[in-house]
Amino acid sequence: MTYDESLRARLDALRELVGLSRTRLDGATLAEAGRVLDQAAARRELSDRHTVVAVAGATGSGKSTLFNALAGVTISDTGVRRPTTAAPLACSWTDGAAGLLDRLGIPGRLRRRPVQSAGADTDLQGLVLVDLPDHDSAAPEHREHVDRILTLVDAVIWVVDPEKYADAMLHERYLRPLAGHAEVSFVVLNQTDRLPGDAADQVLDDLRRLLDEDGIALGEYGEPGATVLALSAYTGDGVGELREALGQFVSARGAAARRISADLDAAAARLRPVYAAGRRVGLSERAREEFNDRLAEAVGATAAGAAAERAWRRSAGKACGTPWLRLWRWYDDSRSPRSVRRSVPPVDEKATARQRVEQAVRTVGNEAADGLPGPWGQAVRDAAEKGAHGLPEALDELARDAGAPARKPPRPGWWPIAVLLQAMMTLVQIVGGGWLVGQIVGVMEPNLWPPVLLMIAGIVGGPCVEWSCRMAARGPARRYGLEAERKLREAAASCGRARVLDPVAAELLRYREVREQYVRVTGAVGPGESPGNGGMLGSLGAPGSGRGPGRSPARVSELSTTGR
Repeated sequence: MTYDESLRARLDALRELVGLSRTRLDGATLAEAGRVLDQAAARRELSDRHTVVAVAGATGSGKSTLFNALAGVTISDTGVRRPTTAAPLACSWTDGAAGLLDRLGIPGRLRRRPVQSAGADTDLQGLVLVDLPDHDSAAPEHREHVDRILTLVDAVIWVVDPEKYADAMLHERYLRPLAGHAEVSFVVLNQTDRLPGDAADQVLDDLRRLLDEDGIALGEYGEPGATVLALSAYTGDGVGELREALGQFVSARGAAARRISADLDAAAARLRPVYAAGRRVGLSERAREEFNDRLAEAVGATAAGAAAERAWRRSAGKACGTPWLRLWRWYDDSRSPRSVRRSVPPVDEKATARQRVEQAVRTVGNEAADGLPGPWGQAVRDAAEKGAHGLPEALDELARDAGAPARKPPRPGWWPIAVLLQAMMTLVQIVGGGWLVGQIVGVMEPNLWPPVLLMIAGIVGGPCVEWSCRMAARGPARRYGLEAERKLREAAASCGRARVLDPVAAELLRYREVREQYVRVTGAVGPGESPGNGGMLGSLGAPGSGRGPGRSPARVSELSTTGR
């Protein structure tokens, strides 16, 4: 048989969804989806001219009597012995149903043909009717037959009687779980001949109420849903109405596709907790910035920037300071032992930095996983932790490189002028001192004020030049320190992005892909349409076709994209 484009697209999406999810979800979670795919493929290979309808009911409901009434001949045994039907029986109105019956596991000895008469049953051409054992039978193998065949047939006629139409087992085990299959369900109140007066109408109304509570859409006023009828298979009253409804149902040749579509809805509903996010998900820009800040703190970017700024200022002081001050510093350094700069942080500092990195990774992993269904959230956290292996060591290497002796800071264009002025101040001091000494030894004519003024000018001018240089160096030194801090921050962020953020983004992207496929499975997005404009998907409503309770169209909302 052939499926329409929409159903094929949903099946393809489910197949893709299962393939993408195998590494993240266990086999039990995907088992129902796999069964639906297998059943859809198997039914597609078989006849589309036949519609397989099972007659199911409880012990004593009269389903076998109804089966015989529809067939026009006694095929299924009836009587007071319970259970009467021990194995499924089949009656086919048209040839060519062997493959379908083989799929149901019904042997040839249990296959029958109805009574054929001229002009009779033309509306039932293509019907394959299957009489099931009692679903409440005391024999476990009988219940196993029922449960197995109910997953394979195209439609079901549920036969209930006035005494057990409200049976909890029927409603809780079968009708309520199959509420989404209302369009391929008939619910028949049998044995109305046993009810006096208008009691049949009252029981039928109460049955409709119970079905509505089960979430089964009722096919009233031309709306799609389950067909609910009252009849007496024993007297034949109402059987003709059921035959007419079956004839219209079979002639449409759409039961198999509707059954597969309902199975898809049920599978999507079961999978919803592992695909539908309860809120917008993804890694926000704020979380990424906080992660980068924590890595920068762990690598000591701020301290490295401050050290670079101090180095720039020291270089400026050495170049623009007075020669006497530089000579004194050289002498002081030569007298004190040379301090060895630590290239490796102390053990306690390294431990603290490692703890900061580990905390940063846990925080960003939890932030990215927040709102995701359990398996996908765990996959995101695992990706963050796995990617963080070796991250502390890589950051330690960055810190060591940042703390290693660097080349001299660049000098601005005014430095040569400052050095020249400082040299001139020194020269003025030397000239003034030499002039003064010459006067003292009598080589030069005595006149104290000029050499004294020269020496004062040199002594005062040198520190003034040095102070001016320090003031002028504050801006460049600050910019140099900030640039060093920025480079270290970017290096740490790049390391964290490659090892943690990119793997996390890859897992979020995988989740986005499976979510898009899940939306297509629910039928909320038609063939060729996109479930989102490049963003991740938000929470969905209940999957389905919008027919009856529990089958409203899925609501799709766009989520923020992950960091890539």
